[in-house]
Amino acid sequence: MTRLNVILLLAVVLSSLAVVHAQHESRNLFVQYDRASSEARKLEVEFNRLQVEKRAQATHLRVEQLAKEKLMMLTPSPAITDYVGVQVPQYVPPEPKAGANTGARR
Repeated sequence: MTRLNVILLLAVVLSSLAVVHAQHESRNLFVQYDRASSEARKLEVEFNRLQVEKRAQATHLRVEQLAKEKLMMLTPSPAITDYVGVQVPQYVPPEPKAGANTGARR
């Protein structure tokens, strides 16, 4: 009987140690998950901030201002515009060949 009690006691102790170990691992995994979620929220906020900044940098007014100041570009006006004309050749129908049937069919 004492041998059975020792085996059962040993089984209970091993089982309780396994439960403690499982709880410890569970807590560690939850802490990792919480940190990852927090980091994801921070990255999402950063991404949204960068999107707003990108939209602000790409406004037409800002692009025009940078083109004038840094690239010394000018707004086009008719005085400085050169127009290039393209002459389109007109269609000239070919002359009919001698002896060709030009009439209606019978």
